Amino acid sequence: MRILFGLFTAGMIALPGAATAQETINLTIASSHPTVIPWVGMMKTHFMARTDEILAKSGNYKIEWNEAFGGQLYKANATLTSVEQGITDIGWVFSFLEPAKLPLSQASSYAPFATVNPPLQLEVMQDLLENNEAFRKEWEQYNLKVLGLTGTDMYDIYTKKPLQGIDDINGMKLSAPGVLGTWLRGTGANAVDGSLTSFYTDIQTGISDGVLSLALGALPAKLYEVAPYINRFDAGVAFSGAVAINRDSWDGLPEEVQQAMVEAGKYYTEAHGKDLLERHEIAMNKMVELGATQNPPVTIVKMSDEQRKAWVDKLPDIAGEWAADLDAKGHPASEFLKAYMQGLRDRGETPMRNWGE
Repeated sequence: MRILFGLFTAGMIALPGAATAQETINLTIASSHPTVIPWVGMMKTHFMARTDEILAKSGNYKIEWNEAFGGQLYKANATLTSVEQGITDIGWVFSFLEPAKLPLSQASSYAPFATVNPPLQLEVMQDLLENNEAFRKEWEQYNLKVLGLTGTDMYDIYTKKPLQGIDDINGMKLSAPGVLGTWLRGTGANAVDGSLTSFYTDIQTGISDGVLSLALGALPAKLYEVAPYINRFDAGVAFSGAVAINRDSWDGLPEEVQQAMVEAGKYYTEAHGKDLLERHEIAMNKMVELGATQNPPVTIVKMSDEQRKAWVDKLPDIAGEWAADLDAKGHPASEFLKAYMQGLRDRGETPMRNWGE
């Protein structure tokens, strides 16, 4: 149902020698997370800005953006339904928290240590979205069109006390976003479901002893204040969701506006991937700088390749189990997992573990 979408004529704009009617389009764009989270902020600075820039060239249309970022309309557990139902026209859909509705989208989440290259991974996912019918239908069945893709930078373990190796998390309670809790299976740690909006309080109140998180989220969420030890495992990156538009809203847009948004969405995806890669180290160093005077100070504990391999070797065949379960339910998960892994290898990646084989 379209609730917020509407079109109206702004009026006539007088130009020398001619009169041109510019149509103003009202669109609500929203997210569960605040704009200090990089990929949400880039919805404004890249997707919206590029759309406006493209439309300004002809001057035929102008979008009046109604911004509702930071959970003003809905929380992290309702990102998909809020776009589907038209509570917002455009929104970031957090696929991590939708394993039942977006099962194939979880493939990278069950394949840790496969790649540490966000732009390359998003390129693989974009290719799959365009050429894998099952993956495309998985998203489109919820009355939406995908405009841009989002991913993560590398995941590490943030704790109150430093770790010497992966064995040290045995018995710990670690917060993790949705399906990424599976990365802790076999380690002896207990996964506590949560998101960037809840991690700080979870650690502060003792619900968890630390968190499996990413630098570009941990920095603005100030997780280093309550978990000052960044145990750097470089556990890999994951596909996290998409900027999508309600299909009814999309169908009501002029073709010129649709084309502008498609172009802006690709620009957003590419810029976001590069940003994840480039700013990861900057974010790490910034947390050390900001936490230098706290007690204890923020410290990066670099893990060896042996410890990284020790972690991935502890894991059961989480990707194979995930795929087999979905295959039995009629989803082509094994085929999709192989396509994802092959897409990485075709682009020069060497996964630490060959999931799905």
